[in-house]
Amino acid sequence: MKLFSMQTSIRLIAIGMLSTAVLFSCKKENKQDTAAITENDATMYSADAMETDASYDDIQDLSMTAAEEEGAESARSGDAGRDPIRVYVFAQLRLRIGNNATVTVAPLDGSFPKTVTIDFGASGSVGLDGKFRKGKIVLHYTAPIRESGAVLTVTLVDYKVGRLSIEGTKVITNLSTGGNIKYSVQVTDGRVTFPSGRGYAYQKMKYVTQTAGSTTTQLSDDVFEIEGSSQTNFNNGVVVKLNTQTALVKKLACPWISAGTLNINVNNFSLALDYAYPSNGDCDNKALLSWNAGASTRIIVLP
Repeated sequence: MKLFSMQTSIRLIAIGMLSTAVLFSCKKENKQDTAAITENDATMYSADAMETDASYDDIQDLSMTAAEEEGAESARSGDAGRDPIRVYVFAQLRLRIGNNATVTVAPLDGSFPKTVTIDFGASGSVGLDGKFRKGKIVLHYTAPIRESGAVLTVTLVDYKVGRLSIEGTKVITNLSTGGNIKYSVQVTDGRVTFPSGRGYAYQKMKYVTQTAGSTTTQLSDDVFEIEGSSQTNFNNGVVVKLNTQTALVKKLACPWISAGTLNINVNNFSLALDYAYPSNGDCDNKALLSWNAGASTRIIVLP
């Protein structure tokens, strides 16, 4: 098994990307006959859902990067001659969020439990990755995130990314055993609100396992699999349930999910999403959405 290091930080960012999948949200908030979802209704849900899922993944990416960098600094605390009061740089995190946000750590002596707060301010700022964020992401963890059994709890305070106001709690637990790298990621009490006031509730549970590359020092051969489910409850009564049919495959060398299938149920409407399309698992940004037992299809371009 590889030693956790800044390379692990990059891997953990990849974990956040694994969960990007098509969830369906409603463009209209008026009450409707939620028992009957039309083909057009179901496909309209995808745009908002992809934006929402990416927003929760972004929170996870920032949280895991901050936790990993804090852990790397604390691990150096035993070096001879080092000041017991740490000075945290968070260089990798700054590559995402820029220098306008404030990052604080308490306590500073390397002990646990520990709290890291990423504060974008009441007016917010645009990071080096081009994303606007405001409010706070508060991380509380019981032990270095690299340790098996460590629990990282992420809470949001008046948080906004892009045009979306995001609420909820994300709990990331290190389940690694015997050299097998595995995390569980759970979102509870999730809530997304658009500027118009339109919104929906969101919850998710997933498991991420590294399946290749853990015995080498290079990053390009790392491969992860994700399995899990989610449920989205829209203000108009529509309920969307998503489950992995076959595990989603995320290669670190590719920005998108390369293979795997999802089962999607939008009330009475059933769909499937195939990430292997069109190149049978090679790296590309397309997936195939299908319904009516495969008779109807639509190509989805992944963000």
